[in-house]
Amino acid sequence: MRQTLARRAVVTVAALGLALATAPAVAQAKAAPNTNKPVKVSLTVQGPDGLLFKGNITSKGHAVTTATGGTHKCDGTNGGQNPAAVPTPTAALDDAARLNYFNWDGTWYASFDDFSVDTIKEVSGGGSAYWNISVNGTPTPVGGCQFKLKAGDQVAFTWTSF
Repeated sequence: MRQTLARRAVVTVAALGLALATAPAVAQAKAAPNTNKPVKVSLTVQGPDGLLFKGNITSKGHAVTTATGGTHKCDGTNGGQNPAAVPTPTAALDDAARLNYFNWDGTWYASFDDFSVDTIKEVSGGGSAYWNISVNGTPTPVGGCQFKLKAGDQVAFTWTSF
């Protein structure tokens, strides 16, 4: 009888130890899925005199470098908007520019943890206009490095006068 109780105790302790050892790994895998997988989006850049770019871009959140703003993350974690890196509109613009050989520039605002897109293909907003960012026809409620894109989204940067 003592041997049976001892065996049960050993088996119970071993099972409990195995459960406790694997629980953090399972919880961690569930808590932090990789959401920064590349997504294909449609990107349009509309300037004051017409279409500047239109095409499909595969992008994910990444560090972005501009001449004026420097290098900063642009992966949706900006401003605490998303718990993990995700694809964003400004990262998609950056990828489109790099792949299609056009330039863009933006000022970095640390207080917003985001870029302000100032110039695309030599077209500047200046003091009378700005580059509006919309996704699926709706202006983004947060900055272009903060908004999470999904596959198939229609992203537009539109020169908009005040």
